[in-house]
Amino acid sequence: MQISNRTFLVTGGASGLGGAATEALLERGAHVVVADRAGTAAAGAVFVQTDVTDAAQVAHAVEVATQQPGPLCGVVSCAGIGVAQKVLGKQGPQPLEDFMRVLNVNLGGTFNVLRLAAAAMSTSEPGQGGERGVIVNIASAAAFDGQIGQAAYAASKDGVVAMALPIARELARYGIRVTTIAPGLFLTPMMGELSEEVRASLGQQVPFPSRLGDPGEYAALVVHIIENQMINGEVIRLDGALRMTAR
Repeated sequence: MQISNRTFLVTGGASGLGGAATEALLERGAHVVVADRAGTAAAGAVFVQTDVTDAAQVAHAVEVATQQPGPLCGVVSCAGIGVAQKVLGKQGPQPLEDFMRVLNVNLGGTFNVLRLAAAAMSTSEPGQGGERGVIVNIASAAAFDGQIGQAAYAASKDGVVAMALPIARELARYGIRVTTIAPGLFLTPMMGELSEEVRASLGQQVPFPSRLGDPGEYAALVVHIIENQMINGEVIRLDGALRMTAR
């Protein structure tokens, strides 16, 4: 798919990996609508305050995207949360509401955005090869080798991984691709709160390159997925061959 003069909705696009994806799309001439709970959009993008778990708010963000100069042709879902809690902690069993909140945001929110954006894209005029849109979801390396304390996070991200293929198969009739990126350790705002020593230690866990990933590298993969029509129904690990240990 050609990026220039097309519209993309980026959730969690005000910072971190979503912010990098927003900037990469803008640099290539796209119209970008950033749907995030807080923050601001990069210059040239449109910001819509959005909670991805709220159907009405997501529907509004999608509507704003359809009103941009170019047709809505893609979604990059980067919104998500992480909670580190043991199933059996010092205070007793992990609260069910904490577990469900992570699933609701990371898995339910991703699906909420996907279903509404896909409905909007399914009625647009098809482009080259019959393509109408592409959806790039975000999972995590934790979906495959989650650590102690990541039960909720790993389960939510594994759900994002699991739904990629069946939804890609379903939406193929509309010319809409569905893909997923599973990043490892990246230098996001959350990582930025850690000391330089801790960040360096985490980076050394990555076989090669032995460092934290740069958000621009994530954005580069997003751009390639959008432009490469044969990437569909796939989950791509972006982790420098990292396989996380139990702790």
